[in-house]
This record gives sequence, structure tokens and C-alpha cells, in this order.
Amino acid sequence: MTTTEPPPETDPESTTDDARDPDAWGRMIAGGVGAAAALAFAEFIDGLSDKVPSLVVAVGEVLVDYAPGDVAAQSIETLGSAQKTITLWGIVIGSILIGAVLAWRSRRTLRPVIAGFVVFSLVGGWAAARNPLSSTAWSWLTALLAAGVGIAVTAVLLRVLRGSATTGDQAQVLEDPRSPHRSRRSFLAWAGAGALGTAVVARWARHLETTSGVGAARDALTLPGNAADADQALGALGTIDDLPGIAPYITPNADFYLIDTAFTKPQVDPATWSLSVNGMVDNPYSLSFDDLQAMEAIDVPITLSCVSNEVGGDLVGNAVWTGVPLLDVLEQAGIQDGAEQVFGRSVDDFTAGFPLELLRDGRQALVAYGMNGEPLPIKHGFPVRLVVAGVYGYVSAVKWVEEISLTTWDGADGFWIPRGWGKLGPIKTQSRIDTPRDNATVAPGRVAVGGVAWAPTRGIDRVEVRVDGGDWQEATLGEGLSDETWLQWRFDYDAEPGQHAIQCRATDGTGEVQTDSIAPPRPDGAEGLHTILVKVDSA
Repeated sequence: MTTTEPPPETDPESTTDDARDPDAWGRMIAGGVGAAAALAFAEFIDGLSDKVPSLVVAVGEVLVDYAPGDVAAQSIETLGSAQKTITLWGIVIGSILIGAVLAWRSRRTLRPVIAGFVVFSLVGGWAAARNPLSSTAWSWLTALLAAGVGIAVTAVLLRVLRGSATTGDQAQVLEDPRSPHRSRRSFLAWAGAGALGTAVVARWARHLETTSGVGAARDALTLPGNAADADQALGALGTIDDLPGIAPYITPNADFYLIDTAFTKPQVDPATWSLSVNGMVDNPYSLSFDDLQAMEAIDVPITLSCVSNEVGGDLVGNAVWTGVPLLDVLEQAGIQDGAEQVFGRSVDDFTAGFPLELLRDGRQALVAYGMNGEPLPIKHGFPVRLVVAGVYGYVSAVKWVEEISLTTWDGADGFWIPRGWGKLGPIKTQSRIDTPRDNATVAPGRVAVGGVAWAPTRGIDRVEVRVDGGDWQEATLGEGLSDETWLQWRFDYDAEPGQHAIQCRATDGTGEVQTDSIAPPRPDGAEGLHTILVKVDSA
């Protein structure tokens, strides 16, 4: 007699994820759209009011402030000016993914979504409230409202999704409007509409941010400097700007390197801006933008460099800056004996300090409000910044400056010093090959090699080039307006077929030759000789 055993019970845990939870993907879409909607709402409020910073930016600034020095240094050296963009997109994508996970966990209850979005609002509100330019109350309110928007959007999409959980066989798919396929298409339509609406709001928010009144105020300004004299001096220079591929002697504003800690550039109205001069001075005072412009202004070319610039890197540029000598501003307050450090602070609390004695050695140092004949671009510190020749920007170039204090050398440390960077920051003698590019292919015969070299305050005495480790041969130098700017150089040689290594080195005005020892940017600037490989085609 044959017996038939009953089929084994189905173990829910042994089934596939899709069979157990066919709507998991839909919940994740709902949570992702909800998180994106929350972020877009917050950005929209940021665009409407200067009292509320972007929550995404605020979290990005927290990451920068609390990142270990090695991490911050590596990110700048690796990513350069793209660092902030990549960080912000990482925060956006990470938030959307976390929203998706929270909704995926909300199979039977909305509690994970509510709890997760509230936690995110607390983080975002705290990060935004830290910003000295923001309103604490508005920061917290915006963060909580954004969480509410995210929860509401997620809840609506989850309700639509759960309404699609009907059953029907394949024959009913095209005929029964309640079929799961039709209802899921309805959910996707809702989710798509939510995503599109989020994108529109985000784009609108971006438009609002870029049409601030500060831009109009900047456009209405005129510079009281001697731009015509500077243009005449530039026109009389024997530069090498005609060599294709070489950096121009004056770097256009749009091409000037951009490295700072600000994820979004402070919008500072010159009508309300003021500079406080305090610390170890006899007569602390404040001056307005009009007061600053009423002082005697000068136009001076100065090459600036970021300490994170790698050998051969492009985090360096030369511009004509318009402003008032920094020493004049300080002496108006009366410098006290014992003062050793000039310590600047920006409107967003970035700080940097350098030795006071540098202002007395003849170098140019400005409270600057103009760049290459126009008001400072907002991204470069409008309305006012500090520019000091011969020291890296991390110890001197405070953008959007609102306070200058005189203190002792040990009385204060700038933003980057506790993060492992050197406190003095003198710019090292460097040279760079601009043309040909590394790994370029050139025709045999006469080849022009060109680039720039800089040693601000010391000047460049000569540049030398060698091919394949041979003898050093002197290059032709272009002219410059002062020892505080870079110089262009050119070297022509007969190139033979094959692959060749080309190297350059500079000698500064003190006779010091650029070192061939290799050092990373941290803690006080990179060292080494820029070397490129060039392939010369056979004839």
C-alpha cells in the first residue's frame, strides 16, 4: 500500500526575498523620493532666506571641521577644487539611500521612517545652527519642516504602493484595472511625479541662490585704484603669452584656483559689511566698505599658491589685486609692543594667522577688494579679503574677512594649524612645465617647452631644463612686474624620436636652487622637480 506524505510546510524564511516581500523595491523608491523631497524643500528655504544655510552644505562643513588632518589633506590633494562638489553629492546620495533603507524597514509601520527622518532633522538643524551667518531658530525650524515634508511624501507613496497589493492571475493583467501590474504602474507614476517635482524645486532653489542682491551690489561698484596704470605696465611687459599651452602671466578671474573651507560662498552686502581691528592695539576700531574705499588704494600683482599644490599642480595663480595696504589699516589702530601675529577671521569663522614682522620687510600685503580690474568675485572673497605675498593662502588669505586681531604668536592658531599644518607657511621655490603636457606626442624637430616659476618676495633668477637626465640648460625668462609674481619661461630643443623625460628647476633671487628632494604638501608645501614624459614620433 502506497502512502502519500503531505507536502512540507512552506518556511517563509526559506523563500526568496521577492516572494516574501514583493513590494520592497517600491518602499525603497518611496523612501528615496521622500528623502530627496526633504532635501529639496530645505534648499528652497535656503534660496528664499539668507537666515538659513543649506542643510546639505551645513553637514558638509561639519565633515570638514571634524575630519582628521590627514583625511582633509588627502581629499584636497586628490580632488582639488572638485572636493566640495563630490562631498556634497555624496551627502545627497547617501541621504537618499538612507531614506530608501528606512522605508524598506517600514513594511508594517511608518515608525522607522519617522524616527530616521527626525534624527536626520536633528543633525541637519544642529549643523545649520553652527553657521555664524544663520539664524538658530530658522535653522531648526527648516530642518524639522524638511523632515515633515520627507515623511509626508514617503507616507503618501507607501499608501499608493500598499493599495497596489491586489492579486490577480496573468489573464487579468490587461483587463482588470485592479491588477497588480496596473496598480504598480500607478505607483510608479506617483513616484515619478514626486521625483520630478523634487527636481523642479531643487532647480528653483538653485536659481534663487544665484540671483542674490549681493551680486547686483557687486556689479554696481567701481574701483578707485589705478587700473589704467596697471594695464599700461602689463602691456609693456615682455611676456611669453604667445606660446600655446603656457599659463598667461595674469590669471583670468574665472580660471584662478579656488580652495577654501566654504561649501557655499557667503553673500556679504558691502553696505552692511564692516571690518573690526582689535587685539593688541591702542585704539580698536571698525571701518565700513566706504571707509576702506576712501583710503588710498594701490594695484599690485601678487602670485598666490595653495599649500596643497602638488609639484606641477595648478593650485597657483597670479592676479593684480586692488586694495589698501594692510599695515596702514593696522597702524591706524596703533600697534602695541609685544604684538607678533596678524590673525584674520572671516564671516563664516575661518581663521588664519601669520607673523606681523612680514608686513615690515617690504612685501605687499593688502586688505583687497579688487581683482584684475574688477570688484572681487564673490567666490574669491567679495567684498573684502586679505592678500599677502610670499605665504601660502592657508595662513594668510582670509576671504570675506570681517575681523583682524593682533595677538602674540602663541595667542591663537588658525583653522589648519591644529590639523597638522605648519604655522609659518612660506611659499617654496617652484617651477612647472605647462607645455607639452605630460604624455603628449610631438613631432620630431624643434620643440618648445614652456611653463611658469615662482618664489614670491624672492623672485626668480633663472629656470633650467634638462632632457633624459642630461645637463641642465638655461631657459629664456619672460618679464614680470615684481619679485612677488611668477615668471613665464621657454626652452627650445631638438627632439629626437622616442620617449623622453623633461624636467625643470628654478633658482630664486637669493641664489637658492629648487630642491630635488621629494616632500608631500603636508605640512608646509610640496617639494621636488616637475617631470613630464613626452613621446616624439618618428619622422
